[in-house]
Amino acid sequence: MSVTKNALSRYMILDELLSDRHHKYSMSDLHEKCNEKLHDAGLPEVTKRCIEKDINSLEFAPFYAEIDKQTVDGKTRYCYADKHFSIFRKELKEEERLLLGEFLNTLGQFEGLAHFDWIEGFRLGLHVEERPKIISFSNNPYLLGSNLLGTLFDNIANKVVIRLTYHTFADETERAILFHPYLLKQYHDRWFLFGAADSDKKVLTFALDRIDKVEPLPEKKYVECPEDLSERFEDIVGVTLFEDRNVEHIVFWVSDVSANYVKTKPIHESQRVYKNEKEDDLRQRYPSLEGGVFFSIDCIPNYELIRELCSYGKELVVLSPHSIQNDIYTMIEGMYKKYMNIRTLNS
Repeated sequence: MSVTKNALSRYMILDELLSDRHHKYSMSDLHEKCNEKLHDAGLPEVTKRCIEKDINSLEFAPFYAEIDKQTVDGKTRYCYADKHFSIFRKELKEEERLLLGEFLNTLGQFEGLAHFDWIEGFRLGLHVEERPKIISFSNNPYLLGSNLLGTLFDNIANKVVIRLTYHTFADETERAILFHPYLLKQYHDRWFLFGAADSDKKVLTFALDRIDKVEPLPEKKYVECPEDLSERFEDIVGVTLFEDRNVEHIVFWVSDVSANYVKTKPIHESQRVYKNEKEDDLRQRYPSLEGGVFFSIDCIPNYELIRELCSYGKELVVLSPHSIQNDIYTMIEGMYKKYMNIRTLNS
């Protein structure tokens, strides 16, 4: 059987789709995705009939691919019967094997991904010896939902829609949503899942300790993220974005005890130090604040920001805006009242 360059390109694309263990594509899906990849490669698009012939060709010499055809939701869906089969095989070069082995050793040490069972199997398959831990990541082994990390990572990487069952802190009632997962992010030893609801494609955030169950739905069409999610974190501390709030210019003072810590570990990437005339002006306005350093940040207020500012106790004082001052004052006042009640009871 003679194979043209264009046909070989299509076979390579179809081979990738048919060996995808996370999806079972219909003929329409194969046709659409194949044409997308052909277009990206600058090659001519083809008809669905052409794809049908290509699938048929893969089942005979020289490929002899065994293709499983299952009916799901009234549509015939295609995949290799052997999930490890491929019409193209490539052996890793020795340097590639060693580099991949080092990567697996490092990734395997990431305690937050301890449920990636395939890492160990892959490492053993490459005959990579286990090395002493040389890097350790922050992790809370008792965090609820951490066992879902591997599953969610797998679904994001392979662009699989999921049925996500969850509950809120205020209500233990289980709720379900069809969800397109995009990103896992860690903040303060907790993991958060970002993705879009299938109903309106609005980007939502779920803490993993609020997720009860994840069910992959490979037959559902996955929708790519409509935005650059990294931009969501540019104007906030933590993970909570209030889209109806504006960026605030926040000025605060930090004592000599904590100033160097704040300098070397900025509260937000926009953090700046006040110097010269601006610093002199602030010292005249706030004579009770001796020594220390004046800082500013520009971000959208949220709970994580308030908690971060409060974490320095008396060593950090917010000077403006009044809204954030009031949030912190209310929090401190509430703490004071509770401690006074406890001290009264204990006296």
